[in-house]
Amino acid sequence: MKPESIGRVLGIGIRVAGRIAGQRAAAASQTTAQGEPNPVTGAQARDAGHSTRGVARGLGGFLRPFQRVGSKIWLEAIGAFYLLFALAFTRFAVQHHPAGIQGPYDRNFLLAAGIVLVFVYLGATSFWRASRK
Repeated sequence: MKPESIGRVLGIGIRVAGRIAGQRAAAASQTTAQGEPNPVTGAQARDAGHSTRGVARGLGGFLRPFQRVGSKIWLEAIGAFYLLFALAFTRFAVQHHPAGIQGPYDRNFLLAAGIVLVFVYLGATSFWRASRK
């Protein structure tokens, strides 16, 4: 969405919302002056719905670029977090690694190696998805 159209949509939404707020304030002052409530008409409710929708569209268009950047940063942060877990479990796996390659593999080593593989996979795919955005 172009910056000009974002500003236009946001400006229109704010003007309409301000007009509705002014109408409601006038209706509230008439209610207190007359002593009886003034019900909201169907046209006022419809206008309020249109203005709310316009403000939501304008705000959504304004925040869309930030959402794209934020999701990319989020994926990179999560990927780094996964790789930190992989590093921690790698240290644990190295401590429980048998002396020989053919040696008896401990259950703790196999479990740590499996967890390392899962976290490396999650971290790598998170960075890959961030690069595709």
